[in-house]
Amino acid sequence: MIQRLPLGVAQIAIAKWGPFLASEQGDAIGRYGLMVEALVKEYARKRRMMLSLLPLPALDDTNAEFDHLLSRGFHRGAQMEWNDRYIVRLDLSAEEQRKSFGQTWRRQLGKAERAGLSFERAGPERLGEFDALYNRMVDRKGFEDRSAYRQTIPALMAMSDETLRPELFLVSEGGEVIAGAIIFKAGDRAVYLYGATLDRALPLRAGYFLHWHIIGWLRENSRARWYDLGGTDGFQGLHQFKKGMVGEAGRIVPVPPVANYAAYRLPFMLGEAAFGAREMLQKLKARLRSRPPAGEESAS
Repeated sequence: MIQRLPLGVAQIAIAKWGPFLASEQGDAIGRYGLMVEALVKEYARKRRMMLSLLPLPALDDTNAEFDHLLSRGFHRGAQMEWNDRYIVRLDLSAEEQRKSFGQTWRRQLGKAERAGLSFERAGPERLGEFDALYNRMVDRKGFEDRSAYRQTIPALMAMSDETLRPELFLVSEGGEVIAGAIIFKAGDRAVYLYGATLDRALPLRAGYFLHWHIIGWLRENSRARWYDLGGTDGFQGLHQFKKGMVGEAGRIVPVPPVANYAAYRLPFMLGEAAFGAREMLQKLKARLRSRPPAGEESAS
């Protein structure tokens, strides 16, 4: 993504989770380094931008990608406030997978399996059905959607290369689609991009049913060995759901900080100032959201 700064004084090239490797085996860091050099050459030198990269969370104790960026001259940037990622292990049998889930997760899955739900892999031509789910969910929750859903998903789902195109999965009850998810599945690590449900999907435990079948589909139809569920943004209910799915075999790992690089002094100064201002604004917004409504402090 190319982010223009106010008044057009500079631009920042941002790659969240990139570069993304097809395989994390062999000389993965060597390949990663070559891709980083290509990005530096194009954006930091040729276009004179700050380059901002956020590596994937590591499955080992150290993050080799982040360490490589620091050794290359990148500077440590901001850290996500809620930076844990929940990652399910896929190279298990169905029986082993089920046993690895938390006890509550297994119990809820059992209830979902008795609710008369159906699961299907849908083609990209059915994206409109997921759009409808997603829009209804956003309206129901009443929050401002600041994600890149509308800017990225239509183009991704229109890709002719099935290897790179995300997968769309839907769950129905009584002939009506009530839940769905869009999953990136190229490479060793599948990633949960977006999900949506109707109100009636919640008591039916449709989310448990959906993810159980996604895990099975990925195991049988992709090269992925891990399934990244994303984070929680601090929501405790989401933490419990994902923690139960990760279970005994999966991992909960931190996202590294952003790494920033500029080949020239001015782009670096402007980029650092922009990131610093954004971080201050986000902290202010978080503080305001955490304050009780007027009059509530005195009442307590």
